Amino acid sequence: QVQLADSGGRLVQTGGILTLSCGFSGRTFSNYAMGWFRQTPGKEREFVAAISWNGGLTVYSDSVKGRFFISRDNAKDMAYLQMNNLQPEDTAIYYCAASSTPYSGNYDPDFWGSWGHGTQVTVSS
Repeated sequence: QVQLADSGGRLVQTGGILTLSCGFSGRTFSNYAMGWFRQTPGKEREFVAAISWNGGLTVYSDSVKGRFFISRDNAKDMAYLQMNNLQPEDTAIYYCAASSTPYSGNYDPDFWGSWGHGTQVTVSS
């Protein structure tokens, strides 16, 4: 079974840069699309970004487009989320996710079969 280990969250100032990492194990990484979601208390989990198995397709939510960048390294079984120009509204727990279904732009959390435990990102104003 797939195991995901997301990490890299911390306190950062407004305008700062942060890169989250997601380690993948248990299956063949290159067979999986990878995604990032975020969640704040009392709200539903929100799609942030996703990348297809070979990086040929990347999709971003409107709220992060142009500031966040998702990438993957299939040789290292790792996915990343680089977050630039962070704003207080980016404060959330960030989760990485994996899906063995070919990715074509799905935002629905139900598409993703495996989840990390989450990493807290806090942006101070």
